[in-house]
Amino acid sequence: MTTLFFVFQCAPRKEDNFIKPDKTTQINEQIRDPEVRVIGPNGDMLGIMPSRKALEIAADQGLDLVKISPTAVPPVCKIIDYGKYLFDQKKREKEDSKKQSVVELKEVQLSATIDVGDMKTKANQSAKFLSKGNKIKIALRLKGRQMQHADLAFAVVNDFLAMLPEGSYKVDKPAKLEGRIISTTISPVTNKK
Repeated sequence: MTTLFFVFQCAPRKEDNFIKPDKTTQINEQIRDPEVRVIGPNGDMLGIMPSRKALEIAADQGLDLVKISPTAVPPVCKIIDYGKYLFDQKKREKEDSKKQSVVELKEVQLSATIDVGDMKTKANQSAKFLSKGNKIKIALRLKGRQMQHADLAFAVVNDFLAMLPEGSYKVDKPAKLEGRIISTTISPVTNKK
């Protein structure tokens, strides 16, 4: 005897296509408070009412009831289109992230015995970093007997800073010996008016 199984594929229901809220926001049936203060879709205050009645008002308008202030007594809910609200919120976050400028920290490594030509090359590269708005950490590692002549290494760092265009940077952290490394941090000068 053979058994036949039929599989029917149904069209998705409207409830299956709704936008899922984030874990902190309560919408529609998730709101379990007995009474809520309701704000209408136009921003007008509808008053304090049972949450069931507020949900019915939102459903009649084809909108969602969203709890916007859960700590208030009674909690404040607003009647809005939740999908449009999420879309606008993501759009605002995207625009805000475009306005932010990312400042990178570039590191330039020197040595106590660096040649003048090499130092000029690194100074030119550092000037490009500064013009792009990046901070620069200048590090000079002392090896072996160079520790007894740290004053010469400080002079190398000062000569390097003198090679950079004057007025294009400010010293955030002055040159300091930490262990075997002399380091300083500089950042570009911004001319905001």
